[in-house]
Amino acid sequence: MLASYFLAYYLIPKFVLKKKYFLSVILFLLSAYLFSALARFLTIHVGEELVRTPPFVQESVYEILTDINSLVAKYFPAVFSISFQFLFVKYVINNEQKKSELRQLEQKKTETELKMLKAQLNPHFLFNTLNNIYSLSLDNSPKTASAIGKLSDILDHVLYKCNNQVVTLSSEIELLKNYIELEKLRYDDRLEITFDTDIENDIQIPPLLLLSLVENAFKHGAGEDSGSPKIWISIMQAKEVFTFKISNTVSSDYVSKDKDRIGLTNIKKQLDLIYPENYSLDIKQAVNSFSVVLQINQNNNL
Repeated sequence: MLASYFLAYYLIPKFVLKKKYFLSVILFLLSAYLFSALARFLTIHVGEELVRTPPFVQESVYEILTDINSLVAKYFPAVFSISFQFLFVKYVINNEQKKSELRQLEQKKTETELKMLKAQLNPHFLFNTLNNIYSLSLDNSPKTASAIGKLSDILDHVLYKCNNQVVTLSSEIELLKNYIELEKLRYDDRLEITFDTDIENDIQIPPLLLLSLVENAFKHGAGEDSGSPKIWISIMQAKEVFTFKISNTVSSDYVSKDKDRIGLTNIKKQLDLIYPENYSLDIKQAVNSFSVVLQINQNNNL
């Protein structure tokens, strides 16, 4: 026990792990000698006293200390085989504890980063929506009340249903429909929206994942297209694959200055955290259109 504690709590942490290898070897050899001699001394002068009937001959302390062959051949293996087993078990337990701590830290880090991403997204979305309602109110539009109602439904979803890491796909689709209805209040009949769904199972997805892509289509597509803007949205889910496609027309002189706008940057970070190496995000810009295709393989994921 003394040898085990000496190795585990003194020699290894204070010398081996600090790369003091020469001193480590010297101290190990010295400790091997001392602990082997102590084991032999206790065996002869304590153990034998308890089990043998005197008179009997015992080795002297000098003989114990100078009989190196016996110490190395018999007592060193007896003492340090147990010590090495103790070190092995301690290493395994400590390694599992460190893995568990790392998993907990990684999970907390992921949760914290996701909360930060949502905190970025929510004000960004609210800023655009409130601007829309403000514009309607300046014109005393009768659509103002309807817009406020839709915004209320959206806020209910964002504030109370998005606290978990995942939500149902059906609730996200309902959020998109409310958002689209809210945005359509800004436009007349010149805006054309196609929204198709083909859902096999009501899977779990990260909250607000799709809203940012739809918001970008309105902001950088319909919002900047003075002609007859069009938006196509397709949501498909079959077996383990979830696919979201969205494309929108853009004006002929539209130039994407930065594909990594807040929404798309947010989406990429969120996907990296939740679906590492299990998703693809394809962003394409043509002469008169801009499209995004998100595909997620949910196998072994949410």
